[in-house]
Amino acid sequence: MVTGSERSLLVITASDIALSVIENIKANNYTGYTLAGVVLIDEERESGQGEAFSPNEKSIGEIPLVADRATAAEYICHEWIDEALLVPSEDADFPQKLLDELQETGVTIHLNLSKVSDEPGRKRFVEHIGGYTVLTTSINSASAQQLFLKRVMDIVGGIVGCIITGILFLFVAPAIYIRSPGPVFFVQERVGKNGKKFRIYKFRSMCLDAEERKVELMKDNKMQDSKMFKLEFDPRVIGNRILPDGTRKTGLGQFLRDTSLDEFPQFFNVLKGDMSLVGTRPPLVGEVSEYELHHRARLSIKPGITGLWQVSGRSEITDFEEVVQLDRKYISEWSLWLDLKILFKTVFVVLKRKGST
Repeated sequence: MVTGSERSLLVITASDIALSVIENIKANNYTGYTLAGVVLIDEERESGQGEAFSPNEKSIGEIPLVADRATAAEYICHEWIDEALLVPSEDADFPQKLLDELQETGVTIHLNLSKVSDEPGRKRFVEHIGGYTVLTTSINSASAQQLFLKRVMDIVGGIVGCIITGILFLFVAPAIYIRSPGPVFFVQERVGKNGKKFRIYKFRSMCLDAEERKVELMKDNKMQDSKMFKLEFDPRVIGNRILPDGTRKTGLGQFLRDTSLDEFPQFFNVLKGDMSLVGTRPPLVGEVSEYELHHRARLSIKPGITGLWQVSGRSEITDFEEVVQLDRKYISEWSLWLDLKILFKTVFVVLKRKGST
């Protein structure tokens, strides 16, 4: 979603006009973009043998040259650029293939209004960047008022959630420590909006060596690839064990997970602004490293405690591509009303799951 805060901007243009584009942006940067780098779409490495583009080989207008036409989309994914400005040269062919790749990543694209062809099904609007009138393409856009109301809802929900978390702590903390001595909270690095990393907080529901044991359990992963990890029965969860006769016994950790009580400390992340009440689930750093271009689109908004795929039968979904489709559906159809519907449905799903345990 397009916001009004300071964002990193990647300039994608041709060598014959690159300097003038950079100077134009610097002189008219009213929205306070941070210029992240320049991509020259009419220059590629002469080797042409799969050699990766070497960044910072030179600069244009003191802005580093970071990629070429072939590596632009990959650079955006690895460096997590917020937005891109595409200013093609009037004397060259329009880089449609590159534009398609950029749109697949989910990054917000500002396209100079020249040689623009109509393409239905995408959110587009006209605005100004520097001295350019551009056509901005985004999976979705939100007005300043909508974003303000969503943030207010997050703050109110975060405050209420933190109060409840404090009350739960009085009961959950001793129970966790008695059954598995160690930290009460589980802290882990996750990837948020546009690749920004943050530390997520949960009540610890797993044994202390859970991360080390994950490798040996990958063979039992319900998901069809390693871009997401989920087990039918997780032996790393506090109190979970398999008896000699094959019977599966669950304990405190599974109770915390089934009732979503372990998620409550994430309201602190919501209050900080790392997360939202509703969004896409924040992946692990290692999972993101395996993303393809279209997977990155699910990181174009703030992650949430709950989301569309969590209330769409998350226990039954084993195909990561289906998760991505639901996340993109949420992003493209986002509204405050949709957030409210998902929140109410989340309560229903949790209560239903609690009743079945």
